[in-house]
Amino acid sequence: MTAVVSPTVAEPALAQSTGGRADGVLRLLVRSKSGLAGLIVVVLIIGMTIFAPLFVDEHNPVHADNRWAGPSGDHWLGTDHAGKDVLKQVVLGGRTILYVGFFAAFITLAIAVVFGSLAAYYRGKLDSALLQLTDVVMTVPAVVLLAVVGAFFGLTSPTMLALLLGVITWPVLMRSIRAQVLSLKEREFVEAARLQDLGSMRIIFVEIVPNMAGYILINFIIAVTNAMYALVGLYVLGLAPLAGANWGIMIHQAWTYGAIYLPEGRAFILAPVCAIALFQLGLVMLTRALEETFNPRLSRG
Repeated sequence: MTAVVSPTVAEPALAQSTGGRADGVLRLLVRSKSGLAGLIVVVLIIGMTIFAPLFVDEHNPVHADNRWAGPSGDHWLGTDHAGKDVLKQVVLGGRTILYVGFFAAFITLAIAVVFGSLAAYYRGKLDSALLQLTDVVMTVPAVVLLAVVGAFFGLTSPTMLALLLGVITWPVLMRSIRAQVLSLKEREFVEAARLQDLGSMRIIFVEIVPNMAGYILINFIIAVTNAMYALVGLYVLGLAPLAGANWGIMIHQAWTYGAIYLPEGRAFILAPVCAIALFQLGLVMLTRALEETFNPRLSRG
């Protein structure tokens, strides 16, 4: 189930520009030691996955005579079951995981925001239909659906994996967004917009949704975390294509080839696990700092 932070309706701040609001959030975030540390970790790992191919040779040849070699000057983290350099796999192995995580989170958030906003603003039959749709999607076992789709369609494309993860993880967040909009639509600034006859779509997506920016950002980070865990789980279970090299495939191969039982192979399983855990820790620290930034009552609690 997708984790969603407890609803905290943002106060309208229509007089502030988006740029000024972002600058203020950044200043408050920098004041938080844990938030700043989380931001640095996240930026460094994302930067590594983006720029590593410019400095690291992606060619990682097989050396059957150098299997499970321990750390050395040539291979700082040793080699795997095929004699490939482990450090090179870790440095280059985050692209697919991060791409799917962020893209799936974007899809989840887009569906949840659009459906939740429309359902709350218009109510009536549209609201009932969308709530029924969320019930249907939530009753479908995600693991079973992923296994069936993976067996029939192969899911060889990271984009397809992201789309699949995105379209099955939006219902919980959609209900939370709906609750936010139900509260915001009764505010004075929405009434003023109605009196000006600005149009429903503009009121929803220009007046209401921007006032949930903090809440949406926090849940986007949470959605990234959930999507990454789901994708790694697919790789570990063998439900996602095992072609290429990424952190999830490394964990699957480490388990398959018994790296955990070999002293020389422990770096092969610990390196991707530590990379994923470090990135998730950075996201958690960043999320907590953002919660305190957008809701100061948490910092006083």
